[in-house]
Amino acid sequence: MIKDILKRLWNDKFARIALIVLGVIYLALFFADFMSPYTKDFSDRSMAYVPPSKVFTIDENGKFSKPYTYNYIREFNPETLQINYSFDRSKKHYIKFFSSGQQYKFLGLIPMRLHLFTTDSEGRIFLLGTDINGRDVFSRLLFGGRISMTIGFLALFVLFPIGLLYGGISGYLGGKVDMIMMRFAEAVMSIPSFYLLIILASILPSGMTSSQRFMLIVIILALIGWAGFARVVRGMVLSIKNEDYVMAAQAIGASKFRIILKHILPQTTSFVIVAMTLSVPSYILSESGLSFLGLGIQQPDASWGNMLKEAQEFTNILYRPWLLTPGFLIFVSVLAFNLIGDTIRDVLDPKSKVR
Repeated sequence: MIKDILKRLWNDKFARIALIVLGVIYLALFFADFMSPYTKDFSDRSMAYVPPSKVFTIDENGKFSKPYTYNYIREFNPETLQINYSFDRSKKHYIKFFSSGQQYKFLGLIPMRLHLFTTDSEGRIFLLGTDINGRDVFSRLLFGGRISMTIGFLALFVLFPIGLLYGGISGYLGGKVDMIMMRFAEAVMSIPSFYLLIILASILPSGMTSSQRFMLIVIILALIGWAGFARVVRGMVLSIKNEDYVMAAQAIGASKFRIILKHILPQTTSFVIVAMTLSVPSYILSESGLSFLGLGIQQPDASWGNMLKEAQEFTNILYRPWLLTPGFLIFVSVLAFNLIGDTIRDVLDPKSKVR
């Protein structure tokens, strides 16, 4: 079935584009240390709010040259009360590919210095400019994307087993057990999830590391999201439990738990696949929203949400549009997941037309 789904996805042009976009994003995030010219701890306070570096391939004589860039000179204009940046043309800084740079640990284990591109020790290259602390926005996008793009999948690993088992037991046993379990699930569903996230995130101890805060956000997202999923699974189980193969399993003395796990829940696979695909974007947005409000991942660690927070100032939107890049990536990622989810739903829906 998985092979057929992938084939149908690839044949749909919008889903194919979405798969390619997400593939490129996740590949870049996996090799973030290698692809970024600087490590996640890099900061140059003298280069705050530097515009994106310009890469030149033609020299002053009009001839082709190896790619190079110039450092920026920061100057204060007393008349306009603004900080201006101009090129320091006294020295070229050539861009080197697959060269040695700042040391990092690949996947947190292997010490390496190899970077996709970098420049000499005196030069600076900022493809997407810098933030208020002089940190490279391009590098932080890659490191921050690891958090924003994985939090949804980690939440699903907690949410879906709980929802599947809870809904399966409730639907199969029925009666008073079903009534009590569903009333509890409905009580959980009635809690306004985003406000609960804000309350829970705001009471977390201030001394927590970003890793600890990240795991707690994953658990919080999972614990408030399982109820709606369990309710749908329960409805599907009610229609499945009277099928002949379930009756046959009961006749040969199979335990209730075995019937639920082996015979009933596997029949909900198509719904689970669609629900998982369509749930990831909501968790990406939830994490980004929390970080944007200052209740998620904390500085100096990056996530797309807390990076976007800096762009909320009107002057930054006007004069430093590169700070809006995390918002664009969030939009693209959520749209890609939704396109894939819609296509999978059409593929698995027997009533839909073959596209």
